[in-house]
Amino acid sequence: MLSVVKKILGVVMLMVVASFVASAQTSSINAYSPYSMYGPGELLTPGTVQMRSMGGAGIAVRALGQVNVLNPAAASVAPRKSFLFDVSFDATHFRNSQPKFDAEGVETSKSKTVYNTANIHNIFLAFPLAKGLGAMVSVAPYSSVGYKLKLTDQNNDNWADIGRVMYGYGGDGDISEVKLSIGWEPWRNFSIGVAAKYYWGNIERSYSTSVTDVITGSGTYAATNGVDRYRVNNFKFQAGVQWNILYSETRIFTVGATYDLGGGLNPEKQSYVYTDNTINSIQSNPVRDRVDNVELRVPHQVGVGLFYRDRTIAWGVDYNYAAWGDGNKTFVENGNLSDVAVEYTNTHDIKLGFELTPRSSDVRNYLNRISYRVGARLGNYYQTFGGERVNKLAITAGLGLPVKVWGASSVNIGFEYGRMSSPGHISHNGAKVGLVTQNYYKISVGFSLFSADTSDYWFVRQKYD
Repeated sequence: MLSVVKKILGVVMLMVVASFVASAQTSSINAYSPYSMYGPGELLTPGTVQMRSMGGAGIAVRALGQVNVLNPAAASVAPRKSFLFDVSFDATHFRNSQPKFDAEGVETSKSKTVYNTANIHNIFLAFPLAKGLGAMVSVAPYSSVGYKLKLTDQNNDNWADIGRVMYGYGGDGDISEVKLSIGWEPWRNFSIGVAAKYYWGNIERSYSTSVTDVITGSGTYAATNGVDRYRVNNFKFQAGVQWNILYSETRIFTVGATYDLGGGLNPEKQSYVYTDNTINSIQSNPVRDRVDNVELRVPHQVGVGLFYRDRTIAWGVDYNYAAWGDGNKTFVENGNLSDVAVEYTNTHDIKLGFELTPRSSDVRNYLNRISYRVGARLGNYYQTFGGERVNKLAITAGLGLPVKVWGASSVNIGFEYGRMSSPGHISHNGAKVGLVTQNYYKISVGFSLFSADTSDYWFVRQKYD
């Protein structure tokens, strides 16, 4: 038993170290969007490649050979003398565009950017503790910040008195989530679970002001550069339930629910201003409910889901409500849009998924053993900009390639097209300012490893070597 515990702890430590290495090397490449300028940044869709290929639905998934990190109650079904390990990688192509309008409000052109990213998405491990009692450990990115933009001051007085003034904004970093889940099945077909979630990460946001073309006067104008650095270390908790309302040898229909206890992440913040190579430290203290910045937080969240599976098909649907809270806002900090408010807003998300496996036990035709998946996800972004809401849409598809007949191990490939856009625009001093439309194309590859036979050395005391 002691050797088993040592092996489990060794894998957990390896997961944590691997996540720290990945964070240190590629902390800013999970997102590339101006929408990540405020709050914790863009949120990444949680779950394995199997779930994300089905739109992200999975609160009610309850399967012996599949890791379910969305609901801690699912840890209770880990079979005896077994473990499940899952790791996945993402590569994303971003295409952002923003309309430009003239003084009459007519669109004249669009600003466009293209960016490619690649990174580890998650590392999951599930294992049994006792009969009807199991555990899961996961390391995954929660949110990511990545943006870089420049704009010229359009104030005519500044142009006449100084010249061309350029503003620059940039940010990178991420927040990762380490999650330990315990699931217990107090009676047949009903499970409860709790999870402790540890958030850690670093986010850096910079801004600059410089005069690039002095046209009047004889003075010298200094360039100013500022940096805000946030360090997050905080715990949150989650609870979940699952109930098989239909369970037989050929069919299973499950309902599940989760509740996430959110709140402020209370980061430590350091701010610096560089003026002509002179560094001034502004502050270094925990930040709570600041008026001039959108507070870094995670939401109180409720999710419910349904999942059905038989020998050929599976489908699932999830609904998530996230209460980000109201009354916490900031204003875009540049001379052109200084009165545009950015505010948290509550979100509603619906996730739908379908899977077809023609004949999982077909030993002659490998194509019949492949799982074919499609899904969709609809919702809204958790911030508004100048009162305008940003809508989110994703269409997903994927393949599950089994490693062997009668085995649960598989290689999973997922594809996703997503779009973030707003039907409106911001009005500023009677002029139109367009919001960014973001399109992205993502490919994911995951490896799901399931061990439950006597040839495995994890949970079996060997009599012969």
